[in-house]
Amino acid sequence: MVWSAEMPASHIAARFDDITRSAVSQHLGVLREAELVLERRDGTRRLYRANHAEMARLRGFLDGYWTESLQRLRDLAEATEQMSQETRDMQARQEKGTTDG
Repeated sequence: MVWSAEMPASHIAARFDDITRSAVSQHLGVLREAELVLERRDGTRRLYRANHAEMARLRGFLDGYWTESLQRLRDLAEATEQMSQETRDMQARQEKGTTDG
């Protein structure tokens, strides 16, 4: 919404029917503190726009975080499957040994 153009908080809030202006203002404050949006004052108005550089840094972090997390999850799933297969193989050998004897 504020990626390509500055917008006052009132215009941003107007796009959300189910969120109060106060809640939108609080969210903008959090985003501003995180430097994900930039604020410029124009008289009594506060205009907001995306901080593209910080958004790119966040995107890089999240991409790396999810890639690493998914790789760990895959490794864990594969190790669990291998252990399960080894357990099934051992049980099958034990059952075969008791039926042969």
